[in-house]
Amino acid sequence: MSAILNPSRTIVEELVRSTLFRTIGHQVPTSPLPQLKVSSSARHMHISPQNLETLFGPGAKLTVHKMLYQEGQFAAEQTVTLIGPRRRVIPNLRILGPCRNLTQIELALTDAVQLGMDIPVKMSGDIEGTPGGYVMGPKGMLEMKNGIIRAARHVHMSPADAKFYGVKHLDIITLKVTSAGCNTRFDDLIVRVDPSFKLEVHMDTDEANACDLDRATKVELVKQ
Repeated sequence: MSAILNPSRTIVEELVRSTLFRTIGHQVPTSPLPQLKVSSSARHMHISPQNLETLFGPGAKLTVHKMLYQEGQFAAEQTVTLIGPRRRVIPNLRILGPCRNLTQIELALTDAVQLGMDIPVKMSGDIEGTPGGYVMGPKGMLEMKNGIIRAARHVHMSPADAKFYGVKHLDIITLKVTSAGCNTRFDDLIVRVDPSFKLEVHMDTDEANACDLDRATKVELVKQ
């Protein structure tokens, strides 16, 4: 007598998904489910070539400490000290490369509390009306008039990924994280689409700790 096998959850979900598509009259997608990566983005600095030279000296270049998941992006060996109000500091602030056309620092809420600063949630590059501070490097000091933000959580997608999820650039999507004894939902995740992007969610360290990301057993994106 043949044994009756219990299908895996992945197989069951795929069967249900295929049946649903046929029921509503849509063609069943033949591409596999995209591999979703969710990353905790620690506080860091993006820097312009001019500001890099101010902090590290004429001709300074960023050198690679560790390559990141997104193509061509890396954590640099170079670090700086951020000085906030009342001389509160965050040392060893990592610079991410390559250089950009503007200088920006991304912090979590706990970092803002440590500095005694009110820092708004903004999309990367949107620094109008944001607070600034002083940054100290080995060769000089930089006064930032603005550019310190809490980065809005977002997901990087290629055009193929965006088509799969049925979204476009700057749409909103939901992330669900399942961990041991902790099921967390993050709404208002901003979709960023570019041909060079790999499928990856970026959240800050506070958000990662809140959902126990290190012990997550399942992560999924759900269109709102």
